[in-house]
Amino acid sequence: MSRVTEALIPPSQRLSADELHDALNLGAGEVGRKRSAFLIMLVLSAIIAAAGVLGDSTATVIGAMIIAPLATPILGIALGIVVGQLRLVVTSLLWVMIGVVVVIAIGAVFAVFVADPTALQSNSQITGRTSPGLLDLAAALATGTAGAFAMSRRDLSTVLPGVAIAISLVPPLGVVGVCAGVGEWDAAIGALWLFLSNVVALIIAGSIIFTLAGYAREPSSLPTARRRRAYVIVGIAAVIVVIPLAFNTIVSFALTSWGLTIRDAAQDWVNTDSSASVTGVHWVGVNATIDVVTDDGEIPDTADLATALDGLPEFVGVSVRVQTEAEYAIR
Repeated sequence: MSRVTEALIPPSQRLSADELHDALNLGAGEVGRKRSAFLIMLVLSAIIAAAGVLGDSTATVIGAMIIAPLATPILGIALGIVVGQLRLVVTSLLWVMIGVVVVIAIGAVFAVFVADPTALQSNSQITGRTSPGLLDLAAALATGTAGAFAMSRRDLSTVLPGVAIAISLVPPLGVVGVCAGVGEWDAAIGALWLFLSNVVALIIAGSIIFTLAGYAREPSSLPTARRRRAYVIVGIAAVIVVIPLAFNTIVSFALTSWGLTIRDAAQDWVNTDSSASVTGVHWVGVNATIDVVTDDGEIPDTADLATALDGLPEFVGVSVRVQTEAEYAIR
């Protein structure tokens, strides 16, 4: 290893290739113990995640992150790529797929019996995981690096719970299940894409760290040429994931900018009526709705607002939703 690598992963603290392989491979060593522990913790984390998502409880969702075991087979894929062991890659991938199915199924079951579809639209645990962007990918790359780095060193086991919280693999799958259970397929696909981007980022970061740690040069590793195809596949997967994330980021930036323009114009527009005020601007696709509250339900001439918004793109729709501050005594 180079001096920089030795400074980051001292030889005295570096796990051997066999030790790392045993830690990340669910198909080697004490297979029964590993797999039973994986499944038990997976089911429990899925139940906790579904409850946390439906209850909109950040603390509960964090609990699911801490005990979620999915990072193990994902980093196993990265190690298999680095050392050229196709069997490890396939075995780890199968366990990831099993985990995906189990968590989504549990989330869907919870949603069918518990979820209120109308309440999900304002649920912060769902809205925060259904429109991933490049920032989510950057965070996943950083946490994947931290996870692989911690797995490579004997003295960093104490930071693994923090890494587990940052990785956040099970909650997006819980959101997929919950949203699918109530028929919110667009939100489910968005959360699934967040999970897939996290997985790809973990594999990329893990492959880089394990390579820097010298595992690719172990005697048991295959020559670089034999691993080249795996690197190409991971690269293609990264491109496929990045494109929609970049698109989402651009769209999100544009909607934020247009929303500020609309809100400022609407505020100037209602200032002519002392009883009216703008309470918010909400987007559905590229259609913005301005919420206005008045005493009597009357609003200024909308033609003035339309003129003020001439600078927006033609495809952006704008409407005004008027509410009154009327209050009625019931008893």
